Amino acid sequence: MTDTIFVTGLSIHARHGVMDHETEVGQRFVIDLELYTDLSEPSRSDRLVDTVSYADVVATTTSAFKNTNYKLLERAAGAVADAILSNFPRIRAVKITVHKPHAPIAAIFDDVGVMLTRSRHP
Repeated sequence: MTDTIFVTGLSIHARHGVMDHETEVGQRFVIDLELYTDLSEPSRSDRLVDTVSYADVVATTTSAFKNTNYKLLERAAGAVADAILSNFPRIRAVKITVHKPHAPIAAIFDDVGVMLTRSRHP
């Protein structure tokens, strides 16, 4: 059985991109997470120690996303996936969507970004 913990709309200012102004000024990114795990134990015990702390996941995500400036969203999302899987052994897989609402694209668009899924066992 796989259950899901999710965090949506996590807004983080970071300096990712290939253009100079992106790395100098930075911009807002929005991250959505789906964390796949077994929640049967905490659903019965009602104890935080039996699950994954949302606050800890957000802190880990923010740190992994902001602490290094990446050129590609793919790499930034991969860094978040790696950090989550290494810090939270209860999480079997993670799906990360990184939205870049102000991407330097000469077009009118609603959203652009990357979505990747990583698991402990491919």
